[in-house]
Amino acid sequence: MDLTLLYRGPLASCDFDCPYCPFAKRRDSGEQLRADRAALDRFTEWATGQTGDRLRILFTPWGEGLVRSWYRRALVDLSRLPHVERVAIQTNLSCRTDWLAEADPETVALWCTYHPGQTPYERFLGKCRELADRGIRFSVGVVGLPEHREDARRLRAALPAHVYLWVNAAEGHTYTDAEAEEWTGIDPLFPYSRRPHRSAGLPCRTGESVISVDGEGTVRRCHFVKAELGNLYDGSYRSALRPRACPLAVCDCHIGYVHLETLPLYDVFAGGVLERIPAGGPPSPGGMLLRGA
Repeated sequence: MDLTLLYRGPLASCDFDCPYCPFAKRRDSGEQLRADRAALDRFTEWATGQTGDRLRILFTPWGEGLVRSWYRRALVDLSRLPHVERVAIQTNLSCRTDWLAEADPETVALWCTYHPGQTPYERFLGKCRELADRGIRFSVGVVGLPEHREDARRLRAALPAHVYLWVNAAEGHTYTDAEAEEWTGIDPLFPYSRRPHRSAGLPCRTGESVISVDGEGTVRRCHFVKAELGNLYDGSYRSALRPRACPLAVCDCHIGYVHLETLPLYDVFAGGVLERIPAGGPPSPGGMLLRGA
């Protein structure tokens, strides 16, 4: 079986205090952290044993995972399994990077978000340069708030040319055409993020070749559809996998709409869907066909 898994355990703590994030500066108790570690260890053990499958894994924690040793170890160990094609995580990049020396750079990847005001610019840029020097696959992005625009331009100019800088439309923010044009000048793929995508009744890879897994092993088609398909650990989810249309009116998150079959994003990000890296490197302004955006 060829399967993409979006794993989100109970971890909800973060070391940043972003005003647009409900989990900012949240602290998990010791008991909660132990539960998260146990859940991740169980998932990693399961993935290790799936030698007959071809797996791609993206960790999407509510909090910041890479400040926890068990997430770093999971990425290293999973990256070295021959049946794992890609293992990636969403991160604010506040962690050190030396642990990546143990990982397979052909398999591991990072989806990094820069949060102006939460970390010094030079420190974040330095971490990005460390990743590039280590040959690690990574993308970098920002939330498209007006006060972030100049930081995004500055970062785009300073990053290595092969690193893609994406821009996420800010939740609840409406962009004028002029504002959207400015953001598109930084990220030519911003039009995909600008507005939610109509998805009701449209074919989506989630529930067939893409699934969401929580810390208990409960399998759903994606993070945004609550209907359960079974459990990962007893194998009951497998009989539920099949082509499915989306039951929601719209999809407004990249980790959801990237899997819509009506959008060309599997071609745009071929080989880098999980870590959000376009095929062939960063697109040039006006150089991408934005069908369905």
